[in-house]
Amino acid sequence: MRTPLLTTAFLSLAVIACGGDGGSDAASGDAASDAGEASQDMLVAEERRVAIDPTGEGQLPAAIVGEGGELAGVGVRYVPGDEASEGYLAVPEGDGPFPALIIVHEWNGLVDRVRQVADDLAREGYVVLAADLYGGRVGSSSDENIALMQAANADPDGLVANLDAAVEFLRARDDVTGRVGTIGWCFGGGVVLSYGLGGVNHEATAIFYGRLLDDPEALAAMDHEVYGTFASEDSGPSPEQVEAFEAALDAAGVEHDLHIYDAVNHGFWLRVDGDPELRTAPALDAWERLKGYLDRTLRSGADG
Repeated sequence: MRTPLLTTAFLSLAVIACGGDGGSDAASGDAASDAGEASQDMLVAEERRVAIDPTGEGQLPAAIVGEGGELAGVGVRYVPGDEASEGYLAVPEGDGPFPALIIVHEWNGLVDRVRQVADDLAREGYVVLAADLYGGRVGSSSDENIALMQAANADPDGLVANLDAAVEFLRARDDVTGRVGTIGWCFGGGVVLSYGLGGVNHEATAIFYGRLLDDPEALAAMDHEVYGTFASEDSGPSPEQVEAFEAALDAAGVEHDLHIYDAVNHGFWLRVDGDPELRTAPALDAWERLKGYLDRTLRSGADG
């Protein structure tokens, strides 16, 4: 059962505007095109499978460099009784069992760039569910994105219930080992940190420039290592806030792999194509760290 402290932490952590420094490029610059491209008839009865094809040395996932192809997964309704929330499921070829990931979108909602990242992670050998925390809606401007965030943040228990249902959906599958991790960007980064403190048990939490917490008492509820990628030219969170988060994790005895990348701004990882010359090297390092982190937390000691 979640304590009042954790419920409060979830509410405060979830409230973040992903604009920040560089936010118009990172979070809303292609929101309108993504929203327009998003398939409206993805809910199908039969799953498609994604060929396992992990990235090699020096290679980034196709989606984040703007080379994501036709969607390979399917739309799914994973929250019992909720016909509005439409997640996206990407499943590797083969019998598995595979570890699983839940990925949580930015402030503009579940758009095709995030679905393409789900496909890329399935190519790495994970069953991936891209969660929908906005009930099927997406934003195409800062004002719309903020309104969607505010509506979601007004029901923190609903956010937790949505992700609890996502975990249950994945663990019920025969091709999943039972080990589940979460990854989130911006709004989603704050959500997955909060969920690591107040949601059903899972094994990994990876934060990309989401809102943070500096309370060791609250962070002591985290029972697994935390991954974090942040930017020096960001104000949400700022480098000082990242340092306070790291100090609080240390005080709480929580293992972590955190890094602040120089010269880049908020949103740099999910859209490397916005400035390839500047963003490629830090994005690649963050990707290699993420792969190692997921190996440690979701594959090590697991079947499959």
